[in-house]
Amino acid sequence: MREALYAALHSLSNNRLRSLLTTIGIIAGVASVIVLVAMGDGMTKGFNDQWSKFATQITITPITGPVATGKAPQHLTDNDLKALQNPENAPDVTSLSPAVASNNVTLTVDGQKGRGQLFGIIENYLDLANRHMTAGQWFTPDQMSAGTRQAIIGPQVINELWGPGTDPNSVIGQPVRVGHSTFEIQGVVSGNGQADNVVMVPLEAARAFVVGNNVGKLDVIIAKSSNINTLELAKNEIFQILYTQHHVRVDTDRDFNVADNTDFLQQQTQSIKFLSMFILAVAAISLFVGGVGVANIMLVAVTERTREIGIRKAIGAPRRAIMRQFLSEAVMLTALGGLIGSITGTGLCLLGKTLIPKIWPPDPTSLTPTPIPLLSPNPVLIAFGVSLLIGLLAGGYPAYRAARLRPIEALRFE
Repeated sequence: MREALYAALHSLSNNRLRSLLTTIGIIAGVASVIVLVAMGDGMTKGFNDQWSKFATQITITPITGPVATGKAPQHLTDNDLKALQNPENAPDVTSLSPAVASNNVTLTVDGQKGRGQLFGIIENYLDLANRHMTAGQWFTPDQMSAGTRQAIIGPQVINELWGPGTDPNSVIGQPVRVGHSTFEIQGVVSGNGQADNVVMVPLEAARAFVVGNNVGKLDVIIAKSSNINTLELAKNEIFQILYTQHHVRVDTDRDFNVADNTDFLQQQTQSIKFLSMFILAVAAISLFVGGVGVANIMLVAVTERTREIGIRKAIGAPRRAIMRQFLSEAVMLTALGGLIGSITGTGLCLLGKTLIPKIWPPDPTSLTPTPIPLLSPNPVLIAFGVSLLIGLLAGGYPAYRAARLRPIEALRFE
């Protein structure tokens, strides 16, 4: 084996340029596998971190129109909220955020009119809805309890009333007419692509000045379970409490909906998984191309050294010695390429982990996470192992072909 390795080193050193060009294919393939897998893992982790806040969220809404049996539905009310807030009834529900809503209110600023969604909310709504302030400040507990006429608006409201490109900080303190009442803007929230034309005011202010109390009516209640494992328990507790509150005896009389984000999150996770598989397939193709290059070079080497093979066999070299020689060259090429590719891929991942946050700073208000590479040892070891396997496969047939040559035919070659 030692002689085979020396012979392989001697052969590779005599063809430095060809060996270098062949190795580059393996280097590029191994490095791309490591980098692309790290990027895929980083995307997956970023998605899980960004959307995990929605994994335990439960939305309770009333059914509009008659239920299946024709019975008139009841509204969600403050009494329902109090029943849900009882820890004895719902031990797995950790927080609740009620809201009243009006989906089509007129907004007016200096004669400029627009349409928006009004939400009357309480203090914890911002956290449960996973939204962030981009200008101004959120409501204080005193403002919530007093029902002051302060408002927080979404980015689309700014575009409609002040024009695109308006600095959110410039609208802080300005009045906006919501329906027939005037509120002072004290903040702007980030967009989420769904409710960007929102106007949020304290719950009591919304009831007092816009939508009315209507016997404690609520349009939505956002709940949160203690963790992802208790999500179904929390939903069952909510069902049992509201069945009692609304005097529901059969499911067809149910006049409310209880929904979570499980299906949506599973779909998004599946999409991320398919994207990661596609990325890995692209990297595997580049590694395969590098392997084809090695096989091609080894076939050329066998052809060039046919007379040498004949001399070796003529003086007694067995087939296994010829095979060992050419396999050693192929594996040495791919091992060197795999080692350099692993170092290159690891270095690029570490460099990307440092530079990407500086070039593309993570935005907590964005639902699109910054793809920061997540390096782990498994892809590095697997990529290097695959490079060795490619050496065995790519060198196997040329080595077998060289070993089968008959000495007399090999000596007569050229």
